Amino acid sequence: MQFHLNGYHAGNPDIAIADEGWRDPSGELPQTVDVLIAGCGPAGLCLAAQLSRIASIRTMIVEPKLGPITKGQADGLNVRSMEMLQAFGYGEKLKREAVWVNETTFWTPDPANTSNIRRVGRVQDVAEGLSEMPHVLISQARVHDVYLEIMRNSPTRLQPDYGLEVVDVEVDDHPDFPVKATLRRTDPEREGKLEMIRAAYVVGCDGARSNVRKAIGGSLHGDAAHQAWGVIDLLAVTNFPDIRMKSLIQSENSGTVFVLPREGGYLFRLYVELDRLGEGERASDRGFGAEDTIAKANHILHPYSVEAKDVVWSSVYEIGHRLTDRFDDVPEAEVGTRNPRVILAGDACHTHSPKAGQGMNVSMGDTFNLGWKLIYVLTGRASPELLHSYTEERRGAAQALIDFDHKWSRIVGTKSEYEGEEGMPEFQRAFIANGEFTAGLSVCYEPSELIGSAKWQELAKGFPVGKRFHSAPVIRLADAKPMHIGHAFEADNRWRILAFAPQGDHGQTGGAIEKLSAFLERAPQSPVLRHTFAAEDIDAVIDFRAVFQQGFRTLEYAQMPSLLRPSKGRLGLHDYEKVFCADHAAGQDIFDMREIDRTAGCLIVIRPDQHVARVLPLDAVDELSAFFEAFLKPQER
Repeated sequence: MQFHLNGYHAGNPDIAIADEGWRDPSGELPQTVDVLIAGCGPAGLCLAAQLSRIASIRTMIVEPKLGPITKGQADGLNVRSMEMLQAFGYGEKLKREAVWVNETTFWTPDPANTSNIRRVGRVQDVAEGLSEMPHVLISQARVHDVYLEIMRNSPTRLQPDYGLEVVDVEVDDHPDFPVKATLRRTDPEREGKLEMIRAAYVVGCDGARSNVRKAIGGSLHGDAAHQAWGVIDLLAVTNFPDIRMKSLIQSENSGTVFVLPREGGYLFRLYVELDRLGEGERASDRGFGAEDTIAKANHILHPYSVEAKDVVWSSVYEIGHRLTDRFDDVPEAEVGTRNPRVILAGDACHTHSPKAGQGMNVSMGDTFNLGWKLIYVLTGRASPELLHSYTEERRGAAQALIDFDHKWSRIVGTKSEYEGEEGMPEFQRAFIANGEFTAGLSVCYEPSELIGSAKWQELAKGFPVGKRFHSAPVIRLADAKPMHIGHAFEADNRWRILAFAPQGDHGQTGGAIEKLSAFLERAPQSPVLRHTFAAEDIDAVIDFRAVFQQGFRTLEYAQMPSLLRPSKGRLGLHDYEKVFCADHAAGQDIFDMREIDRTAGCLIVIRPDQHVARVLPLDAVDELSAFFEAFLKPQER
């Protein structure tokens, strides 16, 4: 991490200098805010964490509960979410605290005695090479704690307003704050009292029964599987041999159990198939409790058993697969004439079974996509039309989730057939085949203003346009630090231009990297200059970095082009962290791993949400400028 840019400051560098003028939730409610977020789930908190770092944006996040959750709900972070949380600076902390899912085992009825189960397969949970980050399991409450800590440490010191529920929103013609939100108090002292706040934007992250969605005329569409499932977190004594593995277990006629180890070394979770529900029947009508979930689990796990010592949390749910017809308040017929003011994210948009393990992950993906776009609009870097891209991009991701959940729920709920020479059960084959999806890596945004064509994809086959940037090992030149290049890209709302040098280029005058650097630093049509305020550092909006093919001992930082060693901050200090080399010693050369054309080199444009937007030749400066000009406003210099 980098700090001390504008002078030495003692103490924890994760705690930013506080900005003056924002509020404490214990005080009076503000009359107006820039962004009002409804709901302190993963989607709402991920968005709040991003907005809290921008002192000029007044953000308020409200939650009907009277405080943060402490247990239960979701528990899985796929590798894509871990990559994202690494960008927030919390990847290593979560890797230390969470349990890593290294293997998944598969169990089916024993043909010799079908009342018993036997292990029939095991696979590596995340295939080699998909990501440098692991798939982990940890309480959703701890994920919330991460975002809450980011918010507390931010310049705005943002804290949730607990005990407030958004019950209605209306959009009118107010010039600055056109969304009128009605909030209801839920704390015992003031329960039922209504409050009014105006906002420039409202983001509904208020769950499957979203009041914000209802207020804009949206509804969830889909179907229910009419199946009750129990979920339970417990401390227990068991003789099941794979209790510290992720395990998928199918019985002969009694249903399915998922075993998920949890953080701390002792806790684990069970998902247990209970009973079929009648048409119109709810799981709550049956009165299922923790005892029913444990009893059914013991029946399916036979000849193994679970003796519960402490039930930490339990719930019963019904499987449903539903998608909203509205991601924002603008009807499709009015997209060309109106811009969104009310936006939905997370479970307010899509609901599905927990069996796919994607709910928290996709919800955070929603607002990681939305956050930088709201920031660009509210800080004058882009026009409000940019917000239409949120619906265009995340609707496809949500639909893919619903489709996968349909398929996966059907497979795990049906007795597996065995196929192939190894007799692999169907649910194991399906798990392997869908590994990229469950890792969170299958999202590929379609060509748009924010995603260019794949015309030059051959220059870097390992960085598919539209998909997330796939990190790889490098050596940082200035201090010879081995690291992952993707870990240099923080969740700081900046675009990246990452240049890969052609053979023989060591940053010399007249070389491809020097020519590109000179254009970006000095040419009038440079996107770096056109879209950065005069008072800002030159990398405040577009961060330019380079990777060379040579080993770090053969290059000199002082001979690099000046844009790769810029002077920044009020003291004019040099940035030493812009130049990288291939990691030859570890045998993990990024040029080979990501199939980069060694002769021509290339440049990669990476969005603030870490998706690859363009792959271009190093001299395609006109195309590069035109790309950014399509959605970023020119700024006075």
